[in-house]
Amino acid sequence: MADVQGGERAGAVLRDSGVSLAKKVAFLSDPAAYAGVGATVETIETHMSWVFLVGERAFKLKKPVRFAYLDFSTLAAREANCCAELTLNRKLAPDVYLRVAPLTLTSEGALKLDGEGEVIDWLVVMRRLPVDRMLDTLIANHDLDMRAIDCLAGALARFYRLAERPAVPPNDYFRRLKAEEDENREVLTRRRFVIDHRLTLSLVDRMDSALAANRARLEARAAEGFLVDGHGDLKPEHICFQNGVVIFDRLEFSTRLRQVDPVDEIGYLAMECARLGADWLGPPLLQSVLEALGWPDPGRLFPLHSARRALLRARLALSHLLDPTPRQPERWEPLAAEYLSLAEKAITRLSAV
Repeated sequence: MADVQGGERAGAVLRDSGVSLAKKVAFLSDPAAYAGVGATVETIETHMSWVFLVGERAFKLKKPVRFAYLDFSTLAAREANCCAELTLNRKLAPDVYLRVAPLTLTSEGALKLDGEGEVIDWLVVMRRLPVDRMLDTLIANHDLDMRAIDCLAGALARFYRLAERPAVPPNDYFRRLKAEEDENREVLTRRRFVIDHRLTLSLVDRMDSALAANRARLEARAAEGFLVDGHGDLKPEHICFQNGVVIFDRLEFSTRLRQVDPVDEIGYLAMECARLGADWLGPPLLQSVLEALGWPDPGRLFPLHSARRALLRARLALSHLLDPTPRQPERWEPLAAEYLSLAEKAITRLSAV
């Protein structure tokens, strides 16, 4: 595999058994694999997994890939990751994450889910959540109200109140943010991408200045104990309003990436909701969470983190095009342009605070 400068690495599917990923996916795409769980299978490919939606269940198979930030290249690594996903997500969605199931190869050479024989892979088994109650769907359907936001704020406040508080030295915390911005600059300013390069260069320059100007504020958050072991990937598609609110798909492969300021994490969610059309959501959500926690208003840090996250998402979108065989290559440059526009709006708000 070729390394990608700026901390990214192009992933490739690796083989660690005699059964190919394609054969596993074909088997798991067949309703017969699930012993009457459902009559049809909806198959979804993500950057790191395959997800199979069957009846009232969802089954997640990790791809045998390796990136700079994770390694799923061995059976043992994928098993450990599945177990970590189960454990971490039960804190927020205890009745959604059900178990880890083996995929086996029988002595006759047949694949079986939960069967006898050699274990060749592992899957996370989840309760399937209704798509029409996901936050991104509610935004698209203009069906989101303040009661739902209050419910979400309460769930997040309870989670953050009980979350572990990692002891991250203030200087280390700032260096992490600066290193992320350096990676953003390295990838986003590559001339190969079809984006607005003048705007992009201006944004990364302004972000560098904003980080430097707010270094003391950022380091104070770490020094005063405001960092938590958070969700790590709090996006609208990971929030479901069913019997209250369910927050799922907590990031399991990196403890460091989960070590966040809740203001940062809510800024990320607010930015993603703004991209979907709900730019009003962020401020009341943040205010409700802070009031429930009894925490001070962070002022400039909220738009700062929203801008940071937008630049990060733009970089990650373009990084798909650095893979040897990118999925949906036509998608990533327009998506990056959306995030760059959001970053510009957030940085402009920051300048006005």
